[in-house]
Amino acid sequence: MTESGKRMEKDSMGPMDVPDWALWGASTQRAVANFPVSGRGIPAEVVHAFGLLKAACAKVNRDLGKLPADKAKAIVDASMEVAKGEHDKHFVVDVYQTGSGTSSNMNANEVIANRASVKAGKAIGSRDPVHPNDHVNMGQSSNDTFPTAMHVAAAVAIHSQLVPALSRLHAMLDKQAKAWDSIIKIGRTHLMDATPIRVGQVFSGYASQVEHARERAGRALDALGELAIGGTAVGTGINTHVEFGARVAAELSKQTGVKFREATNHFEAQAAKDAFVEASGEMKTIAVGLSKIANDIRWLGSGPRCGIFELILPAIQPGSSIMPGKVNPVICESVIQVACRVIANDAAVTYGAFGGVGSIFELNVAMPVMADAMMESIHLLSNVSNVFVDNLLAGLQVNAKQCEGLIDQSLMMCTSLAPEIGYDAAAKLAKEAFEKGTTIRKLALEKKLLPAAKLDELLDPRSMTEPGAESTSAG
Repeated sequence: MTESGKRMEKDSMGPMDVPDWALWGASTQRAVANFPVSGRGIPAEVVHAFGLLKAACAKVNRDLGKLPADKAKAIVDASMEVAKGEHDKHFVVDVYQTGSGTSSNMNANEVIANRASVKAGKAIGSRDPVHPNDHVNMGQSSNDTFPTAMHVAAAVAIHSQLVPALSRLHAMLDKQAKAWDSIIKIGRTHLMDATPIRVGQVFSGYASQVEHARERAGRALDALGELAIGGTAVGTGINTHVEFGARVAAELSKQTGVKFREATNHFEAQAAKDAFVEASGEMKTIAVGLSKIANDIRWLGSGPRCGIFELILPAIQPGSSIMPGKVNPVICESVIQVACRVIANDAAVTYGAFGGVGSIFELNVAMPVMADAMMESIHLLSNVSNVFVDNLLAGLQVNAKQCEGLIDQSLMMCTSLAPEIGYDAAAKLAKEAFEKGTTIRKLALEKKLLPAAKLDELLDPRSMTEPGAESTSAG
């Protein structure tokens, strides 16, 4: 007997009451009872990766003669429904669960097996025609499926979300670099006035940062491409075919368009998560780059009357509940906050892989939290890159008049005079111009330090931004 609205299922530890409508079984229900921690399950992308993985495993087991074709088809059909997100509500184990992800692996096994039963017209929980362990989990262990699923989920998200978003961001910055290359502004080092630079040169630097970010995403993809599948319990491959791992990796590559490969050493792949730390580190570096660009833009747009105001940021919402007319650089702040979170997520991944914390003997036991942190980082970076393009960069303008006025006032224009009059004389000129509230050009003319034509040549701000322009100072 069982309570109304529930059915009884069994696992190796005995019977458990499970909601009638649920596709999960007894093992999953135990985990639900054991881990009421955050109220959040593993990321949906990892669930979908499990669907892809279980389908690939069933196909390979069929091709190897280990699994009858009818059972393989039932598993593949149900697994692909999982991969498409059709059964997300049935993945109910908290992310803060067993560190190997065993509960989530069994959650996948039970959902797929029970869905196969329903599709075959059999009773849910009957394990007919498919058994969650004997068939869905054939040739596998939680110890190689969860690390595989987390790699697949992260790699697919980087490939399909992050790389396209960074490509959009790069294209916009590169376009602006070309469009604004004729506009000259004052450069700044140590937050202080420096020599002139073209706005296009500044934005070419930003574009280059994002191009490097795309390359870093590619390196993350390569690191994540090595899969633990085929190692089973401790990396020895017990209870699986010697060709299983390579064939599953090939099938996943075909399904996703991402290049996956079997781990060269299964003992490393399961005992450590160095590749995941490497990939997370690339996400952190991308975040750091985006934060620099966003911070520069918000400072260059500061004002409009009492700041730098060389850039005009689009006004997209009121900036204050008390100060009428105020507009703030909210998109830049969003980007910077994302960077903060990604850096924190990288710390979680790092600690999760740390020896004595997660990576102990033959298995890492902090994989669910690592997967959760990584997927959030990829998701945030992808989304905020698109927001940056759509809600800020697309409407960004250069205040050319302000750029020109600040150049004329800069004392560092004296830099181009140093090769002619000497460093000490140029420094004295800058100090005197500051004290008198005048410009370098006017004071140099008054003192007749050089002929007017020569001064015009040396103090031409455009020439100072060209390759080969002479300079005797740095920093």
